[in-house]
Amino acid sequence: MRRRAVTWLVWSLVGLPAVLLLCGISFSVAANSVGRALPYDSETFLASASINLVTLLPFSVIGAVIVARQPRNAIGWIYCGVGLLVGLAALANGYAKYWLASGSGMKNLGETAAWFSSWAWIPLVLVPTSLLLLLFPDGRLLSPRWRPVAWGAGIGIVGYTLNVALETGGLGDFPQISNPYGVDSPLVGMVGFAGVILAGCSMVASTVSLVVRLRRAGSEQRQQIKWFAYGGVVVVVTIVAGGFVSIWSIPASILIISVALLGLPVFTGIAILKYRLYEIDIIINRTLVYGSLTATLVLLYFGVIVVLQRLFVLLTGQQSTLAVVVSTLLIATLFSPLRRRIQSFIDRRFYRRKYDAVKTLEAFNATLRNETDLDALSDDLVVVVRETMQPAHVSLWLRPESGSKGEQP
Repeated sequence: MRRRAVTWLVWSLVGLPAVLLLCGISFSVAANSVGRALPYDSETFLASASINLVTLLPFSVIGAVIVARQPRNAIGWIYCGVGLLVGLAALANGYAKYWLASGSGMKNLGETAAWFSSWAWIPLVLVPTSLLLLLFPDGRLLSPRWRPVAWGAGIGIVGYTLNVALETGGLGDFPQISNPYGVDSPLVGMVGFAGVILAGCSMVASTVSLVVRLRRAGSEQRQQIKWFAYGGVVVVVTIVAGGFVSIWSIPASILIISVALLGLPVFTGIAILKYRLYEIDIIINRTLVYGSLTATLVLLYFGVIVVLQRLFVLLTGQQSTLAVVVSTLLIATLFSPLRRRIQSFIDRRFYRRKYDAVKTLEAFNATLRNETDLDALSDDLVVVVRETMQPAHVSLWLRPESGSKGEQP
């Protein structure tokens, strides 16, 4: 019964944030239709709705799956809490916009909704970047020694949140509304400053905790941390790329950033639930190879175009499309050999053990073509197994009619 109640509760935490988000979007649309008290920007509205939806659904669904399978894993509950907070913030923001645009409703409720939406983003940013690093992947601290870091993270988040929530003056998204709960005291600033220091130190300490966990981890947990690290890098790089794309197209930038936000819950969910856990090495290898290959080919392509265009201008006085054709043919020619060289370099640099094992097997395969002495082949086979698989003991038995038994420790 207890397990069933937990499952019912956690899946309720998936549906409730979605309903809250839809209500918030409905209030925002209604605010635009009933009046123009607020400036309306369709791209900003689309960005906010997309990011809220992409943040809410993956965190809520993956958090629910983690809790359903591992109820004691705190990361699942954190993800469910993130989804619920996104839904509440969207509802509060939408209602505040509707209240300002229409003038209907209770003033205290409208001001409180605007106040809540002005600081609700803080836990969304600080909780995953501190507690998630500290608790990943099993939802527990590395050891009791790390409890002060967890307390520091919690106190820092609360302190900074109180500073923003109690700051006097206009609210973030609603500057025309004065903070109804503002406190004009230097103590608020001091609490906020202390919160920033504690939160920053806890982030650094949480990162150190993850590194220490990686060094002490067994093979399975090491793979989980690889998934988490890979996901973090993908999210950060994609968001930065989306920021650059915004120079040319806001909708495309919104789409890229929204997709990037999927990375954190998706990759951590794969790691915690151990779905295709050991494929991360192949994914990292392919990412390094094709990422380096793409960057090299792009630089080479545009570099050759620039050089050839200048050469054509010097010779003929005008540019020519022949430069593009030559560059394209050059890239097509260099693709395969360049990929092999990059693959070989990355294998030697980052996968040395696997690289040495492959070379050993290739050498043994070449020996098999020419060697006819069975005893020599037996010795070579034992050496190959020892060097590639590195077992504690190697033994080789031959059928009695084929010869003698050979054994090496």
